[in-house]
Order: sequence, then structure tokens, then C-alpha cells
Amino acid sequence: MVHASKPGVLVRHMGGCHCGLVRFQVMAPATLNVVDCNCSMCVKKQNKHFVVPLSQFKLLSGHDALTTYTFNTHRAKHTFCSTCGAQPFFIPDTCTESFGIAPHCLDEGTVKKVTYVKQDGRKAEKGTPGKVTFVKQDGRKAEKGTPGKGKDKK
Repeated sequence: MVHASKPGVLVRHMGGCHCGLVRFQVMAPATLNVVDCNCSMCVKKQNKHFVVPLSQFKLLSGHDALTTYTFNTHRAKHTFCSTCGAQPFFIPDTCTESFGIAPHCLDEGTVKKVTYVKQDGRKAEKGTPGKVTFVKQDGRKAEKGTPGKGKDKK
């Protein structure tokens, strides 16, 4: 799992959903390594994210506005604002002791640089959880089979 970036000084990033009901803070470097995953969910939602340990994330407001969607193994918790639909963060299935944070949901001013790392999330959907392979090319070419059935949970 790729975490926010190299060891060093963490800065406080503030962020939230589009309508403002959900607000959070996250401690992460100013330079972010953002995951570009090719699993079925990340592709459909264009869900690019960086990962931080649970201890570096704090939900400030909007807990009651969050709705959670799960599918396949149901380990990942895809949370989104039930008012505006934005997904500023989620719990990844490959590392349930962390949060995946959408860098585009951070307030401006604290991110200095973003680099993107390809992640082959299709492997995790096929039954190799916890083992994520980072690839430079698009791993979707090797995809065979069908994605798991969706399930909406509130």
C-alpha cells in the first residue's frame, strides 16, 4: 500500500464534500503520492486517492450525512455525502486500517505537489486481498471475469 508520501513533516490538510456537510482534517505530507487504481469502483468513480493511517484522519462534521456502499468482499467502505454525493474519503479493502483520501476534496493551499502511482486493484477483486501490485501500464488488459454484485448499505 502506498501511503501519503515519504517520511517527513506532516501538514494539516482540511477538506470536505461539495455541499460542506462533511468536513475532515488529515495529517499528511505536502507532497502526495496519489493512487490511480483500476478496480471496478475506482474506474467508475475516477477515484484517485492517497492513503493515510486511521490515526492521521479526523472527521470534524457530517457523520450523520454519510452513507456507505460496499460490494464484492465488503471490506472496503465507500462513504459518500448523502446530500451532494461527493466521496471525500473511504476505507480501502486492501488496507482497512487506513483511509483513502480524495485529494480533489482538500481545501486549497496545503498541497505542494501530486504524483500518481498506478495500482492494479483488479487483482484484489479477484480474490487476492491485501496484495496490491503497482504497475506502470494499464492492468485492465488482463481483466477477465465479472465484477461483484453491488450492494447498497445505509
